[in-house]
Amino acid sequence: QLQLVESGGGLVQPGGSLRLFCAASGSTFNHYCIGWFRQAPGKEREGVAYILLIGNVITEYADSVKGRFTVSRDNAKNTAYLQMNSLKPEDSAVYYCAVKRLINDWRNPDNYDYWGRGTQVTVSS
Repeated sequence: QLQLVESGGGLVQPGGSLRLFCAASGSTFNHYCIGWFRQAPGKEREGVAYILLIGNVITEYADSVKGRFTVSRDNAKNTAYLQMNSLKPEDSAVYYCAVKRLINDWRNPDNYDYWGRGTQVTVSS
């Protein structure tokens, strides 16, 4: 069974950067699609970024983070990353990584098979 652990969250000022990590154990996640989600208090879980490796790397982003966030993965290290730049207060949330085998709607949390417990990101001055 695959276990996912997120790290790298914290408190950052507006305009700052953070890099989140998603470390997998228990199995390789080479054949999985990886999604990053976030959930702020009182809001639904929102798909932020997605990465799929089928020969070429395919990435998708929510409109709210395009141009600021970059998703990547290192299969050799069983780790995925979310580089977040130009952070805004509205980016504050708990960030989760999740994986799924099927290539379907990446924004739907119900399509994912495994989840981490999340890491808190707070953007505030």
